[in-house]
Amino acid sequence: MSLNGIKVVEFAGLAPGPFAGLVLAHNGASVIRIDRPSSTTRDLLCAGKRSIALDMKTASGLRVAKDLIAKADVLIDPFRPGVLEKLGLGPEVFHTSDKREGLNDKLVYARLAGFPRNGKHSTMAGHDINYIALSGILSMLPGTMDKPTFPLNLIADFAGGGLLCANGILLAIIERVRSGRGQVVNVDMVSGSRYISSFPLISAGSGAWAGPRGTNVLDGGAPFYDVYTCSDGKWMSIGCLEPQFFAQFIDKFNEVMKSSGNQGSWSPLRSTQYIKEDWPKLRKYLEDGFRTQSRDFWTEVFHGKVLLINLPSLGTDACAVPVLSPTEAAQLHGSPYPVPHPELSRTSPSPLQDEIKILDPGKHSVDILKELGLSEEDMRQLVVEGALGKEARELVERSKSKL
Repeated sequence: MSLNGIKVVEFAGLAPGPFAGLVLAHNGASVIRIDRPSSTTRDLLCAGKRSIALDMKTASGLRVAKDLIAKADVLIDPFRPGVLEKLGLGPEVFHTSDKREGLNDKLVYARLAGFPRNGKHSTMAGHDINYIALSGILSMLPGTMDKPTFPLNLIADFAGGGLLCANGILLAIIERVRSGRGQVVNVDMVSGSRYISSFPLISAGSGAWAGPRGTNVLDGGAPFYDVYTCSDGKWMSIGCLEPQFFAQFIDKFNEVMKSSGNQGSWSPLRSTQYIKEDWPKLRKYLEDGFRTQSRDFWTEVFHGKVLLINLPSLGTDACAVPVLSPTEAAQLHGSPYPVPHPELSRTSPSPLQDEIKILDPGKHSVDILKELGLSEEDMRQLVVEGALGKEARELVERSKSKL
């Protein structure tokens, strides 16, 4: 795989950091996650990773962390600005400068933050919805007439955060081939959200976003680019933007309405698509029509009598596709887990499907310490000092009492 031989240290975190590490692990990198002892995690983005539990408040625990980073190619820092500096693990410790020689000048030091690090709010708490609020894109998203809605935590956490972080790491690794030196990769999720939203933000106030939110083609204003409820409570997605696609869609739809006796006194023509005055009538026509039949009925109308698993092989220019549940989508793609993407012809990523489960903190501590060259006596000393957590120390003490 593309990243075979690349060593990554990932401090345990939420969403964007683990996803950046997952992208690297899927492509062959060896990823070690540093957890706090006694921590609990529901992180499912841990396929292919290993965990070591270290108490960073102990001198020996901090020393082990520093040794791991000193031998790594990549560090993923998910903390608020300044946290690792206070621990003595800031980038200046590892990168060579005019004043000192660094411990690992080849290290790609990737930092994830919510807000821009040079901003006055860089250390305050926040989450995806706050980051996209400040990015400008939340104000443009569909919703009700009263307020916009948000697409889970996909924009800031995963696209503008984790994915752009992985991209920045790869760019730094490529540059390192030429310079022989690592560098700091700074990612903040406000700026990341803005970057992945370049098209709508640059276009704001013109073109597809000329009108108020909810009146434009791509923000729920256009009835031919929306989601419709069917008689069984399931949905169909309609995205026939181009006239030729709308023509195929509306001809089929009108045919069903006419044959079922539900066409009514008004029915749209192909030319209705971009007559904005007719959009309210077109929307009601489609809403009422879709509610007369089930989602699977409409799927058959636009795709023929086929099973769900055969949909990818079908061609349809009506741009009318059923909205699948997670379970249905898993059946369609042949796996309950999202497959790593993109595909590469020679060095394709690994699904690591058998390893997708919660990774217990500290599960691989002993193996990782051995790889660092620590003897059993060294590890016993770490346990006594509490570097591996209270549970490990209590286990040693109980063992001694039995002797």
